[in-house]
Amino acid sequence: MMQYKDDVYGTVELREPVILAVIDSAAMRRLDGVLQHGISGLIGLTAPITRLEHSIGAMLLVRRLGATLQEQLAALLHDVSHTAFSHVIDYVFHGHNSQSYHDEMKEVYLRGTDIPAVLTQYGFDWCDFLDESRYTLLEQPSPALCADRLDYFLRDGPGLGLMTAEQIQWALPHLIVHDGRIAVDNIEVARWLGDTYMAADNASWANFKEVGLYELTAQAIRIALDKGILVEADIWGTDQPAWTILQASTEPELQELIPLIRPETQFVWDEENPDFRVSTKLRTIDPDLLLDGELIPLSTLDEEFGRRRTTYLTAHSGKWPMRIIHPSSNP
Repeated sequence: MMQYKDDVYGTVELREPVILAVIDSAAMRRLDGVLQHGISGLIGLTAPITRLEHSIGAMLLVRRLGATLQEQLAALLHDVSHTAFSHVIDYVFHGHNSQSYHDEMKEVYLRGTDIPAVLTQYGFDWCDFLDESRYTLLEQPSPALCADRLDYFLRDGPGLGLMTAEQIQWALPHLIVHDGRIAVDNIEVARWLGDTYMAADNASWANFKEVGLYELTAQAIRIALDKGILVEADIWGTDQPAWTILQASTEPELQELIPLIRPETQFVWDEENPDFRVSTKLRTIDPDLLLDGELIPLSTLDEEFGRRRTTYLTAHSGKWPMRIIHPSSNP
């Protein structure tokens, strides 16, 4: 039995042997060294929330909503194949907009971990957890609500100054399940979720400065991989050792890039003389409300919210021309 204290859901008692065994596996313990925000978390620009915290959190949320043990395990394992630096690796392999490298590599990665043996011991087939679309509380196509989106939002929000613990506790009881999907039973909560989620995307997940730092880090990792300074095993390890290798390298290209990867570096929009052009994944939600037994998107009930969301997506889409303002140039 484990008394697990979570920043979002409070103290929860975990008794299921398979849940405890998966949490204690080497593959899951690795996630305690992988930050959800990659480089921005590593250099102190964002809160150092780990993939392990988020994975357990997603499991706790589906559990709270009445999920089966199998779906709880799916939630626990959904991010197990994240590499060091999390979504920075998507920039390395030019997957800026999809940010799905960890999903694409999940089967290959899991096969080589201790997870298959742990699950077999308790009567589960690890292959049953590869297709997350089977678990409708955990994953839904954007912009629907799902436990993955909700947990990282509620986990990031306080550190971004966008919500309080009291607001989280106000919203959580209004999350309900209908026909296997997460919905909301209160329009004010739905509006708060939709607008605050969009603010979180602008403040961090698709923030201009953070995207710039992700791209610089991706360039550094790409150079290091090409020159054998980093190897595949480093990518499938944890953040700090890989970052230490990059910082210690005497490779001239890296010595130019690494000093720029710091909170003091700024980026400006420059159509004429950009250092690079980069796009990124935009994240918004359109919460479903349950009315008269039917799920109806908030944007249908609140056209102004729909316009705000459309305007946000339109304004931030495409490639951004970014010019670096070197830290030494900042006043």
